[in-house]
Amino acid sequence: MSVDELWSLHEKVSAALAQRITAEKVKLEERLRTIGRGDKLARPGRERRPYPPVRPKYRNPKNPEQTWSGRGKPPRWLSPQLRAGRKLDDFLIDRSARKRRHKASQAG
Repeated sequence: MSVDELWSLHEKVSAALAQRITAEKVKLEERLRTIGRGDKLARPGRERRPYPPVRPKYRNPKNPEQTWSGRGKPPRWLSPQLRAGRKLDDFLIDRSARKRRHKASQAG
């Protein structure tokens, strides 16, 4: 094949590929619309799944009404206490009952 023939073949293949890519893109966009995604990434009005309430695990000794479940960002009252050298276990709710259970399991 000559260079001109090869170039002509290259142009035909490029045009055919571009046409197929365009057709495939149209099919995929139509499919996205049918499954409800369209141009938006998230559906408006769709709510988060309800999670069960989490019981508090830690309590502020200075203000017992302030509690923390141990999930998410630590509360403001906890950070200075930890920097001062206290341990997270010092703030456990019902800590005395946990210590009794721990000692009983070690003894048995």
